[in-house]
Amino acid sequence: MVFSSMVFVCIFLPLTFGFHCILPGIKAKNAMLVIASVLFYAYGEPVYVVLLLASAFLNYLCALAVKRFCYKRLILILTVIWNLAILIIFKYTGFIVEMINSISGFSISVPVIRMPIGISFFTFQAMSYVIDVYRGVTREQKSFGKVLLYISFFPQLIAGPIVKYHDIEQEINSRTQSIQGISMGIRRFIAGLCKKVLIANTMGMAADTLFSAGNARINMLAAWIGAVSYMLQIYFDFSGYSDMAIGLGWMFGFHFKENFNYPYISANIQEFWRRWHISLSGWFQEYLYIPLGGNRKGKVRTVANKMIVFLCTGIWHGASLNFVFWGAYHGFFLLLEEYIPAIRRKGGALKTLFQHLYALLTVCVGFVFFRAETMQEGCLWVKMMFTGFQKNTEAMSLAVQQLTPVYLVTFGAAVAASLPVKKIFQKKPFYEPLSYVLSMIGLILCILSLASGTYNPFIYFRF
Repeated sequence: MVFSSMVFVCIFLPLTFGFHCILPGIKAKNAMLVIASVLFYAYGEPVYVVLLLASAFLNYLCALAVKRFCYKRLILILTVIWNLAILIIFKYTGFIVEMINSISGFSISVPVIRMPIGISFFTFQAMSYVIDVYRGVTREQKSFGKVLLYISFFPQLIAGPIVKYHDIEQEINSRTQSIQGISMGIRRFIAGLCKKVLIANTMGMAADTLFSAGNARINMLAAWIGAVSYMLQIYFDFSGYSDMAIGLGWMFGFHFKENFNYPYISANIQEFWRRWHISLSGWFQEYLYIPLGGNRKGKVRTVANKMIVFLCTGIWHGASLNFVFWGAYHGFFLLLEEYIPAIRRKGGALKTLFQHLYALLTVCVGFVFFRAETMQEGCLWVKMMFTGFQKNTEAMSLAVQQLTPVYLVTFGAAVAASLPVKKIFQKKPFYEPLSYVLSMIGLILCILSLASGTYNPFIYFRF
């Protein structure tokens, strides 16, 4: 990962951007981006690049068939089944076999299938394109190259955000690059890189150390440090990658929608999901919740629809009971807020404070199960967070060891970056020049960190 990150930042990105700037005409630029995107994916998945191309081509043909032939609904259903079958085969086969074995007592051999990077993202994008063509929201694209560019565009190919075709259709056909857009894109890319390399990695090292230490070496302090560290790691890892994707899009003349909007300032879980992974929650709302009936079929049906959506949200993230539980867990609190409006209704300063604490605590506990290897581990970890008062010298020593000066400084920066403090300074005259200076300093620190370190996991690559 260190080598590939350095190659991307220092070689692949400058070359691709340079060619995009000097090539004449939109057709040449698009062709170059398709080639670069396929090579980018092939670097990490030399075998599964065939799957990416096949998925893009089949969805391209299905979109044409939906508009040109009879039995449009049947074609759409078969297209959705095909896309879901890809996900099930490559992402959930092992989990399904394990569940069958545990329920039935069979001893079916569990197949080992390596999951293609970013399969959930590019599959959902491909499905949304065909569905939108069927609904008349988007016109079918006759050029396979343009559909392939939409599905495989490297900035958001492997970790989102999930982009709808009609959002960038015009920019695929015709786009312009400006000095301002390029400079803002570079700054946004570096901000995301700093989130990932400088904050998420530091928080992740502490979280990984504690979650892998074993229950005997964990007390209340260690459990809370691990849980909060992971809560910050996953936010800055994923929002950092989204920032990089958005920044790269600006550099090449594309404008992706925001994917995060300071989710940790939320006062309830409903607000959290309006701010967290916006492209995914919007996808499920548009293509699952509303087709199921949304809130138009009565209270009971609405409850069922929301729970289905969040079970699917959990399953989308991974093939494990932990993720299923995580989805149901968030669905439960959403329904709780639906039936107890006082939880989300605004009040005085004290009530607002408690609402924020409630939201943060709920999200933090949920992420424990997201991070844990098993449900049992997740339950034990939450138990230690609230009841781990026992004296354990080894556990206390391990917890304190994580609180290094680098960790504490990074933790303070993470808390500040989780709040919309930037908005306070954006109107100040010194903000623009200072932000570019800090960006250059941040880029140097990131390159030094990537060159000297070996810990650089991207959490959302596996989705």
